[in-house]
Amino acid sequence: MSGAGGKKIADTFRASKNIDWDGMAKFFVTDDARREFANLRRSFDEVNQTLQTKFSLEPEPIDWDYYRKGLGNKLVDIYKEGFDSIEIPKYVDKVTPEYKPKFDALLVELKEAEQKSLKESERLEKEIADVQELKQKLSTMTADEYFAKHPELKKKFDDEIRNDYWGY
Repeated sequence: MSGAGGKKIADTFRASKNIDWDGMAKFFVTDDARREFANLRRSFDEVNQTLQTKFSLEPEPIDWDYYRKGLGNKLVDIYKEGFDSIEIPKYVDKVTPEYKPKFDALLVELKEAEQKSLKESERLEKEIADVQELKQKLSTMTADEYFAKHPELKKKFDDEIRNDYWGY
């Protein structure tokens, strides 16, 4: 591939070297997510390898003199004229403009989901710390200490006692 197409492939390959795969892999929590990310990385590497080997190579020029020796000038000239008259149409990308807005919308949605996930992780980490603290103190904690941390339960129990509701 020559010209702009070859340059785009080379630029894409250089850009792919800058991807922090290990850094991104740290964000995945579940084994399924890690497995899917590994599949994505493997597929990305396969596509890059294909682009670098198969599509970026220039075709070897045709040695017309070699064929003239074996086939004769007239026949080779007919083929050369036909070969030179072939015009390979330029590829017009109609897909990228169609899917770029969808992809950009997905990126925005991904960022929102990431923020939501980080907030939820923060909340869960705090809850885990609270449960671990409670677990350590549970054997020596009094009801008053527990109710001081959970005033909504104290109110619920007080309401049940006041209304003479003993759970049966």
